[in-house]
Amino acid sequence: MPLSRIVMRLARNPGTEFAGGDDHRGYALTAPLTEDGLLDAAAYAKAKDDCVVRRFAPDEDAADGRLNRRGERWFFDYDEDVELDDEPVHRLGQHRFALGEYVTVTDEDGRPLTYKVMEVTPV
Repeated sequence: MPLSRIVMRLARNPGTEFAGGDDHRGYALTAPLTEDGLLDAAAYAKAKDDCVVRRFAPDEDAADGRLNRRGERWFFDYDEDVELDDEPVHRLGQHRFALGEYVTVTDEDGRPLTYKVMEVTPV
């Protein structure tokens, strides 16, 4: 199964400083997807070293990490030795990565923020 590059940008998040969204904040990740656009766990097991994530925002340095999995829980991991840096993604394994779909990521402050899938391209 080939890998895909997925770009998610911060969507509208009412009640936060990002009420109108922010196209300059988001994530770019590389992951294997099924034909339905779901994360492919079997392909991930074979290509896990190539499954990377980059968090970007205009007011901070980009953070590079890995897409990781423990049991059925998927998350973004920026340091293998430190569990506190993990960013859990709400039901990541059940999300469809297709244009216009929404994904909720819990940020480093513990806030769930919604991101919109803006790009899905084969790598």
